[in-house]
Amino acid sequence: MFDTVLIANRGEIAVRIIRTLRAMGITAATVYTEGDAGAKHVLSADIALQVPKYLDIEAIIGAAREAGAQAVHPGYGFLAENAAFARRCAEAGLAFIGPPAEAIDAMGDKIRSKATVSAAGVPVVPGGAEPGDDLASWASFPALIKPSAGGGGKGMVLVRSAAELPDALASARRTAQAAFGDGTLLIERFVENPRHIEIQIMADAHGNVIHLGERECSLQRRHQKIIEEAPSPFVTPDARARMGKAAVEAARSVGYVGAGTVEFIVDGGTGEHHFMEMNTRLQVEHPVTELVTGLDLVELQVRVAAGEPLPLTQDEVRLRGHAAEARVYAEDPSRDFLPTGGRILALHEPDGVRVDSGLTRGGVVGSDYDPMLSKVIAWAPDRTAALRALDRALGETVILGVTTNIPFLRRLLTHPAVIGGELDTGLVERILPEIAPGVAVPDDVLAAAALVFHSTPAARDPWDVADGWRVGEQAWTTWRLESRDGVHEIGVRGLPGAGAETRLPDQAAESPAKAIVSGDHLVVTLGRRSLRYAFARDGDTLWLGRDGQAWTLTRHRIGDPGDRVGAAGGGDGVVRSPMPGTVLVVKTQVGELVSEGQPLLIVEAMKMEHTVTAPHAGVVTELPARAGRPVDLDAVLAVVTLAEGEEA
Repeated sequence: MFDTVLIANRGEIAVRIIRTLRAMGITAATVYTEGDAGAKHVLSADIALQVPKYLDIEAIIGAAREAGAQAVHPGYGFLAENAAFARRCAEAGLAFIGPPAEAIDAMGDKIRSKATVSAAGVPVVPGGAEPGDDLASWASFPALIKPSAGGGGKGMVLVRSAAELPDALASARRTAQAAFGDGTLLIERFVENPRHIEIQIMADAHGNVIHLGERECSLQRRHQKIIEEAPSPFVTPDARARMGKAAVEAARSVGYVGAGTVEFIVDGGTGEHHFMEMNTRLQVEHPVTELVTGLDLVELQVRVAAGEPLPLTQDEVRLRGHAAEARVYAEDPSRDFLPTGGRILALHEPDGVRVDSGLTRGGVVGSDYDPMLSKVIAWAPDRTAALRALDRALGETVILGVTTNIPFLRRLLTHPAVIGGELDTGLVERILPEIAPGVAVPDDVLAAAALVFHSTPAARDPWDVADGWRVGEQAWTTWRLESRDGVHEIGVRGLPGAGAETRLPDQAAESPAKAIVSGDHLVVTLGRRSLRYAFARDGDTLWLGRDGQAWTLTRHRIGDPGDRVGAAGGGDGVVRSPMPGTVLVVKTQVGELVSEGQPLLIVEAMKMEHTVTAPHAGVVTELPARAGRPVDLDAVLAVVTLAEGEEA
């Protein structure tokens, strides 16, 4: 067994691997870049070594040698499915905790992998390699464009007509090149209303290959998994046996060793399954399999890499109960799920469930990496109880300073189709109008926000507020607070510790809300309801959290302008960046006459592209954005001035 293992990764997966290594009595070494010096995985490791970047193979090898490691665990993402890295580890005398480089090559290329498993008798989705300029031969639509070298939904584009194909190919190729270093694409037939079901396999170097059951991964948005569960509510024991056998045969066909996942598209009507791809690494959603099997997949990976045989046979695999996982992303559901960022001002992760997280209070979430912040995983004896436990845990989660998708996750978990197990990969997009959170701020949140600002002595200078206050009176102080839905005026009087009162313009003076501040929490009483909030202040900006949701409000001083220009663009023609990221493409120039909705730029963040369009017809009069340069949220990208005689 190894004495020291280097983890060539960061964030929640690095922290999760450290947990197992420590339980096994193995020294956990990790790497970090300059911006991650204070990250949780660095603080959790026994040894932490700085490298220029996580994709620098020679720097990773050097760090492993410096740490005295005998093996390297790649986690997922970064170098996890890089055959050249696996070979370099072997050359350096380091065990690679993953499959052989030859298996990565065979399964990492989707075009080659389909041919390999098809030869082994595994059914595959009809499709072929990148068509190049011969678009006419791919006129059968709908079709799905996929990067041949990657996974995780990045670069996948659904095309429903030949007219969409050129732009879709260009976008998919850019994303594939940026995310995986290989712009090769393939096109497959798109199966309407499919279920995405995957089989976890584990293989050792002694010829033993087993499967650990399936995971239901049909709840996706833009081909990115959101909620996963095990077992699938759709798969019968007979279907599990058939798909498990196909997965084992796929692994055997390439001499696989280690943990891997074989992904299938399953027809929701007939139950017919087709091989999509094999991920030659640990999956993000592996915890649900661990909870229903009682096995530690990372421990199995380490033991297999050390040459040990699997400790169980297929007949000894047992599935118990039900587990569900939700991915918490730094993204804004009310802004079309654009990536977000910022400093984590307050953090509380729930008890009674499993949380795989790389978050720390004070940590900064930027745009350099995948937007996933953490995973919340719940187990229960049955599916209904597991989904309820997961929803409850998300409601107890507090992340202030960075907008997340938690409110969206909670709405999704409680949708009738999800509760009923009526899932397919298009469900989320179809029900999105029903479950997408709005931007309206509830009255109790406004009252709570005014109370927090009022509780700061320096902020309660009566001479700073034009409210008719007079010496000797307990007058109402008016606070002007801006949120996504506009500017609000809230009256406050009294001392916070003694139960100050708040009043909105449409509330009667005799029935105000009352609130008490205690530390970083406050309780607001509205009639018979008492609501508890977490809060964090950053200057004039306040974050409030309740039931897994967070609101941001900004204090306006007297004389401040009321409304600001929207993030994407406003009536004044200012076009702003919808997210922190990098300008990928500039499609216009100063002096160009543009139409409303015309694409002006493409901004990329966390391997996701967003097209920024003109807010109205006019002339581009300013264009500070430059391709390749980073931009902040709401940074001015361009200005489109109305043509003479036109109105916005």
